[in-house]
Amino acid sequence: MTITPKLLTIKQASEWATNYIGKNVTTSNIAYLIQYGLVRKIGENGNTQVLQEELEEYYDRYFTTNESKIKTEIILGDCKDELKNIADNSVDLIVTSPPYADQRKKTYGGITPERYVEWFLPISKELLRVLKPAGTFILNIKEKVVDGERSTYVMELILEMRQQGWLWTEEFIWHKKNCYPGKWANRFRDAWERLLQFNKSRKFNMYQDAVKIPIGDWANGRLKNLSETDKIRDNAKNGSGFGKNISNWIGKETVYPTNVVHLSTECNNKNHSAAFPDSLPEWFIKLFTQENDTVLDPFAGSGTTLKVAKRMYRNSVGIEILPEYVELIKAITKEEQLNIF
Repeated sequence: MTITPKLLTIKQASEWATNYIGKNVTTSNIAYLIQYGLVRKIGENGNTQVLQEELEEYYDRYFTTNESKIKTEIILGDCKDELKNIADNSVDLIVTSPPYADQRKKTYGGITPERYVEWFLPISKELLRVLKPAGTFILNIKEKVVDGERSTYVMELILEMRQQGWLWTEEFIWHKKNCYPGKWANRFRDAWERLLQFNKSRKFNMYQDAVKIPIGDWANGRLKNLSETDKIRDNAKNGSGFGKNISNWIGKETVYPTNVVHLSTECNNKNHSAAFPDSLPEWFIKLFTQENDTVLDPFAGSGTTLKVAKRMYRNSVGIEILPEYVELIKAITKEEQLNIF
């Protein structure tokens, strides 16, 4: 006997969830779960529905995993000092965006390009110590223009971090897909930033299936009429050893993404001078961690990384030097729980 999945409207879902967990769950709470992909959205144009079994699975997991085990720790202080209190090999993923050279002067004082490497190396030394051997460090950073040319402090920092023992494994590009236009005499608008990946070991945890994307419309036409070459491995003509078999993509709905991450710059938090969107830490948390792992942001800022980690059932530690931002982080991580019920 086939059991048909039960679909609920948003209103029905809020009523069902309220009865199921014994707490008041509003339609806004259900909409929040849909917005962040915690339950799937079924239907369009005002006919949005959700599956009862997915709601049940979500709340069961929340109360057995999140509420009882997941911890969010917020530390007030300078990360250069506070990191010393974190145990060796205790963090699975570090995601952070430190103040860029000569930026955020009003909030963080600003560090000149000439001093940036010297300033950051004691911090990266501690990060190397606290990261697990199979962990990953993602550094969001971008060099500025000085006297008409790009500063080299990011490249200098990479080289010095390699001397510390870091492996510079990969460089992701954050393409700011909604970047507004601009005009300069000798350059175009910046529409991207670096997301540098560092590791302690060549063998690190990476869950690539978690960030698969739809295969795209190209497959509709390209896979219809395959040549004989498409049906076998076709090695690159430049002798690189790389090759492809186009027929491998037949029947696939999802594929692995590239190292260019297309994310909007829009974010929900407007109370910080450089808050990044939820989707940025979310993507890397999916890629490099699993539930109950620990995520660290030593420059926590508005707390986006911690908020997203909590939503995704990850433990998190955030360090922030400004008291007003620590209070902001406490508020938004508390709000994260309120949004669920």
